[in-house]
Amino acid sequence: MTAPANPVAAEPVVQALSPRQKAAVILRVLVEDGETPDLTAMTPGQQALLTEEMARLKPISRATLEAVITEYLTAMDDAGLSVSQGLAAALNQLSGHISAEVEEELRLRAGLGEVLGVWDRLAALPADTILKLIDGESPEVCAVVLSKIKVAIAAEILGLMPGPRARRITFAVCQTEQIAPPIVERIGEMLVDRLEAIPPRAFTRSPDARLGDILNSSTPDTREDVLLGLEENDEGFASAVRRAIFTFAHIPARLVARDVPALLKEVDGDILVRALKAAETREPETANFLLDNMSKRMAEQLRAAMAEIDDVPEKDGDAAMTEVVRAVRKLEVEGTIMLTPQED
Repeated sequence: MTAPANPVAAEPVVQALSPRQKAAVILRVLVEDGETPDLTAMTPGQQALLTEEMARLKPISRATLEAVITEYLTAMDDAGLSVSQGLAAALNQLSGHISAEVEEELRLRAGLGEVLGVWDRLAALPADTILKLIDGESPEVCAVVLSKIKVAIAAEILGLMPGPRARRITFAVCQTEQIAPPIVERIGEMLVDRLEAIPPRAFTRSPDARLGDILNSSTPDTREDVLLGLEENDEGFASAVRRAIFTFAHIPARLVARDVPALLKEVDGDILVRALKAAETREPETANFLLDNMSKRMAEQLRAAMAEIDDVPEKDGDAAMTEVVRAVRKLEVEGTIMLTPQED
């Protein structure tokens, strides 16, 4: 009986790749090996095509990888290539190797959103968080921070600082004109590094701010009862909550007169009439402040509308005044208006 012939080992199959696919394979290998190829010399269109090709890469055999590396005369250890995880992963790997404009365009095209810079991240933080980040920093550094964030947030931060420190920082603002952009960027990076070192919290806002928001929407009796209870247990926390509270009665002291017209645009006419009618007897100072700082014609129309309705029930009056307060807070958060800091 004749022995069977030794089977011949099958030749490894080398997949056919286009020149652009081969370039994407080489780029992927270089990036994964820690190299930093500079692609900014390519045209934006070429960069975009190469990045998209890298995102579309399918699994390839080792034989194909070796063939591609040999073809491009690249000395590389024998290694496989992992599957592409899509355009987001490709962009993360190529960040810094392609121009910012191309990266931004590809992210928007893929629905991944824009890349936030360090100052964009910092500007989105609440005032109390920024205050903690700059604690202990020089007045000059603090002046840079306040100059880069929203005016309303910067004003709130100053209001939370002791008077002498706030004055030193505001004086330092005049010394920021000649600061070079790289230094400003480095300050932002330093604060973001500090932010990322903070353990994650379940709540982004401080307890006094959160409770202040809750009590803003509570009835006056409930609000005062809660505050009295807090003062018995923790006078310091109660004081912080009182500072965080903004009610209808605070409007004359904290809303700038010129911002009254902007407020009126945010409040439904019927709600405004009910709020002013209820305030005639309960908060006359606020009612007069609002009526005195709007156009004469609008004030006359509102007074006429108020005269035509009966006394507003307390519950309805509270609800209407709360809507006015919410409109003030909305404008403040948007940066349209800036409230005067609450005095102790």
